[in-house]
Amino acid sequence: MRIEPIPLHNQTQLVKDYRLMKENIIKYFDYKPFGQFKDRMKDLQERTFNRFQLTNVLEEMNNEWNAPDETIHNIERLKNKDSVVVIGGQQAGLLTGPLYTINKVISIVKLAKQQESELGIPVIPVFWIAGEDHDFDEINHIFLRAKSRMKKYKIGQQVTVKNSVSNIELNDEEAVHWLNLLFKELEETNITRELYTSIKDSLAKSRTYTDFFAHLLFKLFPQEGLVLIDSAHREVRKLESSHFAEIIDKQHEISMGVSNQLDGLAKEGYDISLEASGDDAHLFYQNGDERILLIRNSDGSWVGKNNEVVFSTKELLQIAEESPERLSNNVVTRPLMQELLFPTLAFIAGPGEISYWAALKPVFKNVDIKMPPVVPRLSFTYIDRKVSKSLNQFDLTAEFIVNNGVDLFREEWFDSKTEPSIHELIIELKQTIKEAHKPVEGLAKTIRSDIGELANKNLFYLHKHVDFLEKRMIKAVQEKHEKELSDLENIGICLHPEGLQERVWNPLPFINKYGFHTIRELMKEPCSFEKDHYLVFL
Repeated sequence: MRIEPIPLHNQTQLVKDYRLMKENIIKYFDYKPFGQFKDRMKDLQERTFNRFQLTNVLEEMNNEWNAPDETIHNIERLKNKDSVVVIGGQQAGLLTGPLYTINKVISIVKLAKQQESELGIPVIPVFWIAGEDHDFDEINHIFLRAKSRMKKYKIGQQVTVKNSVSNIELNDEEAVHWLNLLFKELEETNITRELYTSIKDSLAKSRTYTDFFAHLLFKLFPQEGLVLIDSAHREVRKLESSHFAEIIDKQHEISMGVSNQLDGLAKEGYDISLEASGDDAHLFYQNGDERILLIRNSDGSWVGKNNEVVFSTKELLQIAEESPERLSNNVVTRPLMQELLFPTLAFIAGPGEISYWAALKPVFKNVDIKMPPVVPRLSFTYIDRKVSKSLNQFDLTAEFIVNNGVDLFREEWFDSKTEPSIHELIIELKQTIKEAHKPVEGLAKTIRSDIGELANKNLFYLHKHVDFLEKRMIKAVQEKHEKELSDLENIGICLHPEGLQERVWNPLPFINKYGFHTIRELMKEPCSFEKDHYLVFL
């Protein structure tokens, strides 16, 4: 394995400026993304956390997922009053979802190890499974290579209500059918059978999609001491009870703070994909199988967006105290809840998270705490030997393809295979025919109108015959260079499938080809969080 850093050219302006720690964006955060961990540690020492109850819940939850001994040991270390966590999270995607989920876990573990060595205190890696999310369509599929494109493979289970993913029970029959379909598409290797058995075993032990996700993460990261938490777990909700009450009490200040922050960011020229207004409650209520977003109406009541439920403040505070499992956070209050539960040294964030966290400083300020350092996660593109060989063949760099894709290069390369270019020659021919045809058209129109129309049709058919010739010429050249075009297509779909590889590809094909140890090898490689992106040559 060899890794090398490269710059990314397609980042948003906000993320670019944040990485460069420019003042016009850094002022929206409490810490810089790099280099302030000692300051953060000192700030955390002034706060108290319910470590005893938290670790009890974590131990129960992680044991349910057959957590390795290293994980249980790290939960025990979290009882130490000086211990801190590096935390990040994601939805419970099928087979862990896109590669960026795995890249985020790698980032959490790496930063935790780095900072434990530098600070001399226990630093625990924690992954927050967003089990409260209810958008099943976002997690019910993966993409696999299907010849010249990436194809969506969607599980057959139908979910018609907006229920939290952690409350959706797996349909075993549909899940096994889906898994079998995936493995029919995979190339057979010496570990395919073992991989299939391992995944099927995890499936058999899982009641929900969150369980399946957790079991697989522990198979992928068995020795790193990774601690998992399901945000939708009933026992976690009990820990959050008093924090829900505080969010309810501070609803107006939180909502207006975020709204004003978004206005400020807009004036700086930053476009944030987050909407907030003064009547947003930033809380969901579980009404039977439906997860309902609450807002404040003009009389101060807490209501569903479509008036499905109505609560007074007193009633909602009572729910927070007696039935906290009925409440859950949205994108604004989840970071705060995470921070109130854990002594967070750093939050590992993807590009989208960095953007909306820029609006959240007032959320933390209104409960008298600071937001943690928001550290950009590590980003990787994995390159197998075949793709690497093809890049050399065309004298291409992986950096160029990751940033630009292969389409433009392929067009220029193909045009260079004929002299002159077929496309340019056809354009010239059509223009010559058009000019030569003008006298005929003019004469035809003077003879009779229908003859003029016939002349127009004649030009159309002449061009149509030229188009047919062009297609046949292109096809003939394509057949002649079929191998090279196939190699270019493979480069594009592997390294830039309509964007970064990590946003589309699932880890399954890579693990099937190179084994679980590939991730463990990558864990050993030194990586700087200040680099935009890494190429991983397998």
